[in-house]
Amino acid sequence: MKKEHAQTVLGIILFIYFICFAFRGIEYMFIRTDQSILGEAFIHKLIGIGILFVAIKYLSIGINEIGFLSQRVLKSILYGLLLGSSVYALAYGFEFFMTSMSGNTPSLKLYVTSYSVEGNLGNQTEFLFFAICIIGNIINVVMEEGIFRGLFLKLAEKKYSFHIAVIISSVLFGFWHIASPLRSFLDAERSIGGTLTMMLLLIVTTGITGAKFCLLTKISGSLWLPMADHFFNNTIINILHISTITGADELQFMRITIAQTVSFVVVLVVFCKGKFYNKKTFR
Repeated sequence: MKKEHAQTVLGIILFIYFICFAFRGIEYMFIRTDQSILGEAFIHKLIGIGILFVAIKYLSIGINEIGFLSQRVLKSILYGLLLGSSVYALAYGFEFFMTSMSGNTPSLKLYVTSYSVEGNLGNQTEFLFFAICIIGNIINVVMEEGIFRGLFLKLAEKKYSFHIAVIISSVLFGFWHIASPLRSFLDAERSIGGTLTMMLLLIVTTGITGAKFCLLTKISGSLWLPMADHFFNNTIINILHISTITGADELQFMRITIAQTVSFVVVLVVFCKGKFYNKKTFR
């Protein structure tokens, strides 16, 4: 990165963030692609990938310098998928047990929905929708990991410690997720109190998840590990559902909370025991 840019690190991060958030707001409020048959707000994320490449070119940063390394790609992806599948096996198992204990008879169903804080939308079983789901989630993780864990960590660590860089990245990632409840409020679907509560929950939970992705980036020295874990997290919620006679995914928020809490603790323990805080984030 050019020397003069290091003096305005936070300003550059916020500038890029608000540009990306503006496009996110436009898509959520007006285009509403996630409420269409596609079930995924992907336009602003494609634009975000474009913004990422413009930014690294302008800042003279190589694509490998923000974590898109060509080494150990498959190994990192497999570790990420293993982490995601392990914690979600636990979370689904616990939800299955709790549902059974309440007197319902749960069953696993495989179909595609789009995740929403208002409840999952859609029920598609055609191959096309599984393909759209997978492609949409790949676009999502490339953009969000590239921006939040790649570019923002790289820039922030030019001026701040890794711990401060994690806080900056994770707080912004938390606020990134307020678009959906805000839209619900503007559409008169949620009260101001309910909206603020949901926003706070999303900021905290996704902020902690974002911090976990930062630690995974530090541990692996690349984005492939957090991208794989992020991809599994989003995709499994979209396609694997627990159904009962009273509905589907009624304890989904609990499932996600359990999976992400266990995952964060495991990653934090590995991070501390391995003393990864002593190594550079990107090699």
